[in-house]
Amino acid sequence: MRIALSLVLLATLPLHGENYVGHGLTLGSPLKYGPDFTHFEYVNPAAPKGGGIRLGLRGTFDSLNPYILKGRSLPLGALIYETLTEAADDEISASYGRLAAQIEIPPDNSWVIYTLHEEARWHDGQPVTPEDVIFSLEILKTKGHPGYRSYYADIENAEKTSERKVKMTFSTADNKELPYIAGQLPILPKHYWEGREFAETTLEPPLGSGPYKIAAVEGGRFATFKRVTDYWGRDLPVNKGRYNFDTIQLDYYRDQNVIIEALKAGAIDYRSENTSKDWVTSYNIPALESGELIKEALPHSNPTGMQAFWFNIRREKFQNPEVRQALAYAFDFEWTQKNLFYGLYERTTSYFSNSDLASSGLPEGRELEILEEYRGRVPDEVFTAEYIPPTTDGSGQIRQNLRSAKKLLEAAGWQIVDGALVHAESGAPMEIEILLNNASWERIVGPYKSNLERLGVKATIRTVDGTQYQNRIQEFDFDLIVSTRGQSHSPGNEQRNYWTSAVADTPGSGNLVGIADPVVDEFVDRLIHAANRAELVAVTRAFDRVLLWGHYVVPHWHSKKFRVVHWDIFGKPEFSAPYTGDYYFLPYTWWYDKAKAARLEQDE
Repeated sequence: MRIALSLVLLATLPLHGENYVGHGLTLGSPLKYGPDFTHFEYVNPAAPKGGGIRLGLRGTFDSLNPYILKGRSLPLGALIYETLTEAADDEISASYGRLAAQIEIPPDNSWVIYTLHEEARWHDGQPVTPEDVIFSLEILKTKGHPGYRSYYADIENAEKTSERKVKMTFSTADNKELPYIAGQLPILPKHYWEGREFAETTLEPPLGSGPYKIAAVEGGRFATFKRVTDYWGRDLPVNKGRYNFDTIQLDYYRDQNVIIEALKAGAIDYRSENTSKDWVTSYNIPALESGELIKEALPHSNPTGMQAFWFNIRREKFQNPEVRQALAYAFDFEWTQKNLFYGLYERTTSYFSNSDLASSGLPEGRELEILEEYRGRVPDEVFTAEYIPPTTDGSGQIRQNLRSAKKLLEAAGWQIVDGALVHAESGAPMEIEILLNNASWERIVGPYKSNLERLGVKATIRTVDGTQYQNRIQEFDFDLIVSTRGQSHSPGNEQRNYWTSAVADTPGSGNLVGIADPVVDEFVDRLIHAANRAELVAVTRAFDRVLLWGHYVVPHWHSKKFRVVHWDIFGKPEFSAPYTGDYYFLPYTWWYDKAKAARLEQDE
């Protein structure tokens, strides 16, 4: 799901006592685009339609339903299904109507009414109706993935108020995020799903209302998306200049290296490259030198979140924060950066890195006032020290760090006996399985494993296939994993699924660590109900410190650029949106350039 934005204010504030009625919602400042806008500035509205793009994905799939816990689904996203609103990628926390032509909100923020476009149609020609919206909300809250259930929990009900209007009523009136959350609801066809079991996996191509439909599919191998030529929303301002390819081909591969070779051989056209070694070394072929193959590092302003080693504190051995802190001393980022990453990354020191929400220095002002309310219930360090992960000189000699780790472990009741780290009372050895689903990570995790062993830890690396990995994560059957928690510029309701006690033991929830702390619950609640942007920033920075000093993870690194490799057969807009989520999967604003493709074929 797309991460929610919060603290939604109206584009033009209504007079006291009047409902807001408009074409969009925004945070703080007026909407960039007025009611008569024709397209986003970061697209080419005259982009030609045609051609195709072939993508290689690692892993497998056995389902075409991305909204349930069961199975592994294709990334359908906005290709097949649509939401009521569409986020703008050149504004922070702004959305505009997609399925919805109009938005109405009362001064007390207790409900929202979305008026559907009269022209909105499913691919079978039937209209998109308020009944579809009501059905979508109910089915996702009852049979959808646990993340959706918590995300939409505060939308109390939905009701039809006219032929094209649907009203969603909220359980609370002080959460200004809720109209935006309601707008992010993926709308599913009620008439299609009646008689079908929503919670079961299926490879039957679904019925949607979006710009593409599935033309061909073979489970685990490939899927072909075909552009809907009579797509009802092709001329909407939020869609103009997007979804330009006639076909999108997704081919699945078991191994990342095979995907790279497929790209170099011309079997696929585009790849987002997230491995520094491959970025530097794997694409040095004549086509790169001639310009036929292009490598681009595209800067962005998105929050980079937290990639890290994540502890499962449901395991007794990880419940003491001193133990978790000690194990962080065994990770040598500086050596890894120098020897494995070619200096391409920055160390991550916040759950909200690359944004104004990240904590830094010592708390002051409103942030300090908030933390003072929790003095004695949060680690003392949140007041006295800036969180900085353990550092080294990059030489690989980390004796001092290991000494610090041993002191912490001893204080937590662990000692080394015959070279093995054991609990002083129970005699149980410290054994850690690092669970991976990508063999390329073994070269990175291997040195960390070796350093853990120097502490007396019996550490193992286990790499499993995607299906087994997903099942184990959903059931919280792991010690330590590599994972990333993405964030938005305006965190909100989604944080409940990440951190709170309510979902700590819910299979499939985003609370990977297993945090069940009343303080964390309170911070999430304060974050959701922050009255304005300034308060949101202060609460989030304070919350960031609480999470960091809880030592729930061993922070990794991040990059402020998207690294992509593609054949020179595409056109793209002159202006790149700073907050885009594109390029990880598909460049939605690019197009197939026939002239470039023809030149490439001649050269071959």
